[in-house]
Parts: sequence; structure tokens; C-alpha cells
Amino acid sequence: MSWRKFGIGAGVAAMVTAWAGTALALPQNWGTTFQAANSPVMERIESFHTLLLYIITAISLFVLALLVWIVVRYNQRANPVPSKTHHNTLLEVVWTVIPVIILVIIAVPSFRLLYFEAGIPKPDVVIKAIGKQWYWTYEYTDAKFQFDSLGLDDAKAKAAGEPRLLGVDNPIVLPVGKVIEVDTAGADVIHSWALPEMGVKMDAVPGRINHTWFKADRVGTYYGECSELCGARHAFMPIEVKIVTQAEYESWLAAGKKKFSAIADSDEAPARLASK
Repeated sequence: MSWRKFGIGAGVAAMVTAWAGTALALPQNWGTTFQAANSPVMERIESFHTLLLYIITAISLFVLALLVWIVVRYNQRANPVPSKTHHNTLLEVVWTVIPVIILVIIAVPSFRLLYFEAGIPKPDVVIKAIGKQWYWTYEYTDAKFQFDSLGLDDAKAKAAGEPRLLGVDNPIVLPVGKVIEVDTAGADVIHSWALPEMGVKMDAVPGRINHTWFKADRVGTYYGECSELCGARHAFMPIEVKIVTQAEYESWLAAGKKKFSAIADSDEAPARLASK
């Protein structure tokens, strides 16, 4: 049973679920928790985070109680003659074995999570995200078209009703409930494609293709950013993903093939003229 169903995690999860949607698909002022999980990967990350929170809290309270007990029990007034004990075999064994047990308890779900993230199921859609200074180029591998996605300036973002520094001119559109494989690469320097609600963060490295995946549980608009310092305008390299129904995705895909093919042809035309 998931750890996020207990204690404080349950309360937070309930509130997030109740208010989940496009309104929470971006950072919130004074936010103190994760953004609402929208994929199996992110749900497992939250569960592991909750487990670690319980362990860390227990350790912190134990150390605090131990410190208070020592201060009260062994201060100069309560204990004027200090102990001259130099070794305690049982104590030394305990403070060695217990940390090892705690680390094993942490390691088991940690490796399970890593293997779950690394094992990509058979994808329904494959896209390639190419990081460039300072925008993203997306390639729909099966549909055989690509387009650039640039961040909107403040005026354009306001006019389009997009959040500042997160909206783009050409968002990615993907179907809900489908396995999405994201292949990342860098064209110049190292970038990182990150989408918090999906639990995705993968470096885009020049000369190499990395792979990650997610499966969105809900429709909506979700935002991320380049998460690797990549130069002067690193902060202006947002990611916008629209999760839609299968019918809406197929409609967008058909329109996208015509739209972006036309753009590609117009970009190639000056090169063909120049070559003549």
C-alpha cells in the first residue's frame, strides 16, 4: 500500500486531487509541496518522498530527545561527578547496526523507483526534444515533422493568458493515458527537459540521445523549464505540454503535419534559391 495514503501525505493528496486540473498544473505562490502528480512515475516519487519524510522526522525527533535528555541528566548540577566510561560495546554495535538497517530500508524502494523510471514500456507516441540556446525543437518521430517552441515575452504571455516565463508559442500536444517516450538531445550545450507533474527530468546532451517516459492520467496544460544552467537566457527556456483526448490529439496531429510541413518548406526555400 502506498505511503502517500497515510498521515499528512493523505491530507495533502486529498486536497491536491480535489483541486487538480489546469489551475494547479503550474507553480503556485507559497507552495510547499509537489505539484499535483499526473503520472505513475510522479506518484511513486511522491510515495518515496513521503517515506523519507517519515524516516527523517523520526530521526530528528530522536536526536532532539537525546540531546534534551543529556542536557538535563548530565549537566553540572545534576551530575557533578562525570562518568569515566570509555567504551560500551553494546552501544557501539547499536549505533553502527541501526543506521545500516535504516539505509537498507531506504535503498530498497529507491532502487525499485529507479528501475521503474528507467524501464520504458512500449511507447504509443515518441517525441524528440532537442535543446538549443535558448529554445526547444520538438520532433514527432512517427509523424515525421518537427517545430521550434520558443518562450513568450511578458507582453505576449499576458495577451495569450499564459503564465509569465512558462508559456510558449508552440506547445507540445500529447494524448492522455498513453505511454509517451521522450528522447532528449542537445544541439550546443547541455540542457535538461523537466516536467514536474509527470516526474520527468532528463538531460539533453550534445552528441548523445537520452530516453525517458511518462503517461499522463489527466487532461490539462502542464509547464516545465530547462533545468540545467545553459547560458545567459537559461531562465527563458520554458516547456509547455497540452494533454488532450485521443480524438483531439489526432485532429491536432493532422493539422500539425500541414502547418509545420509548410514552415519547413518555407525555411528550405531560401537555401534552395541560394544554392542556385
